[in-house]
Amino acid sequence: MAVNNLSVLTSGGLIARNILFNLVGNSIPLGAALVAIPILVSELGIDRFGVLGLAWTLIGYFSIFDLGVGRALTRSIAEKLGAGDEDRIPPLLWTSLIFMFLLGLLGTLLFLLLSPWLVFQVLKVPRVLQMETLNSFYLLAFSLPLIMTQTGLRGALEAEQRFLLINVLKIAFGIFTFLGPLFLLPFTRSLFPIIAVLMAGRVVIWLIYLLVILFRRSDLRRSISIQPGALVPLLRFGSWITVSNLISPLIDYLDRFFIGALLSVSAVAYYVTPSEMAGKMFIVPNAVATVMFPALSTSGARDSHRTALLFSRGVRGLFLILFPLTLIVVTLAHEGLEIWLGKAFAQKSAPILQLLAIGVFLNSLARMPFDLIQSLGRPDLTARLHLLELILYVPALWWMIGAYGILGAAIAWVGRIFLDTLLLFWMALRMLDAPVENLQRMAFLTGAALVILTLGMIPMGMIVHMMFILMMMAAFIWAAWFIIPGIGERVAALNWLKNHVTSRPPVTYKD
Repeated sequence: MAVNNLSVLTSGGLIARNILFNLVGNSIPLGAALVAIPILVSELGIDRFGVLGLAWTLIGYFSIFDLGVGRALTRSIAEKLGAGDEDRIPPLLWTSLIFMFLLGLLGTLLFLLLSPWLVFQVLKVPRVLQMETLNSFYLLAFSLPLIMTQTGLRGALEAEQRFLLINVLKIAFGIFTFLGPLFLLPFTRSLFPIIAVLMAGRVVIWLIYLLVILFRRSDLRRSISIQPGALVPLLRFGSWITVSNLISPLIDYLDRFFIGALLSVSAVAYYVTPSEMAGKMFIVPNAVATVMFPALSTSGARDSHRTALLFSRGVRGLFLILFPLTLIVVTLAHEGLEIWLGKAFAQKSAPILQLLAIGVFLNSLARMPFDLIQSLGRPDLTARLHLLELILYVPALWWMIGAYGILGAAIAWVGRIFLDTLLLFWMALRMLDAPVENLQRMAFLTGAALVILTLGMIPMGMIVHMMFILMMMAAFIWAAWFIIPGIGERVAALNWLKNHVTSRPPVTYKD
């Protein structure tokens, strides 16, 4: 049974299908964002849109307060499903959900107490918007219990590999997040009703998650069983993950709040827009990591060579997808922003977008060693690394913003990402008991990619930029076939072409 589970949970078909679902689920809301953001900037004004950007940030950050129980719950339920021990799932799930709901209530109280301090003292919110912002923050605070428990409900579905359903709900809420505020513009420009509509959408999605879980498992409907002892292994695994979950989003979003405190809310708008654009590239590593984490966890305890192979393929797959996307974003950042938001906005935000896109590229590659380290049972290593980064990053960010404004914030963020990537790969490779395929080639290609992306930042005009992209893409296609994949991947690709295009016998290769 263990061998069968290993082959099924790490099979290429299952991994590829689930990654595709995640990519689609994360990509479709981008269209809504492209439509909504220019209208919101124009209708709400820079200051009010800056506050809305902070609200979007807070909504995304709230889910970290589950003490790592969400990810630990996914892992635990998946293990029980694989072992045929499903009768232990209901008390585990109910206990976790109630615990997460109580954590959400505690977070609500804490955020209610901190909101006046944030609005009146920390953030440079214009006086005319202060009460409006405060009331919006109060409303956000009451959504914490729902956001917390939704993490657990989604984790249970992930354990059952129900990525199609998860992504249907993700698409619906992602579109609503951007288009919902547009529907209110004919009636009001106030942030409070806009946040209220977003929270109403959150309630609907939460109810759907709950009803789906109850429908799928009749044993959950029969009784609410609580076993406090079931929390012990979850909290043990989640304690170090919690440290990472608290620090990692904090250092990712700290630049926005420092800009608001040291510069202005208007500066936040010029920074948050390219930051959100670059951050959308995270849909690729997030889609891959959500699927690869259970696969690495399954193989890590039984087959180190399979784990190394999965790790290598994950890194190479991320590189193949992300480099051309990053090249286009970096090279055409100024032209794209000028068409989308105007020349004045592009002059201030284009360099930010270029730097942050390069940082996202590196950080995306680092997701594979990050998940590998945690899947092998060492979340303490990633947590300690984040603690070290926080100590170094906070004073560097404060100084860089004071000296160079929003450009300094972007430089500090990319510098931290570079250090993070190097250390994560170093730790992951030391933990693997098997050699990683094509490691030296990938290291060389990553260095070459950074040089090319840096050249793409040079202002050269639209025509020269397009020629540069075409030449680099030609070189990339050559490398994507002859250098990046191993022999096994090339043979698999040839066999796929033969099966779908010709009737020739397949090429054989022993992997």
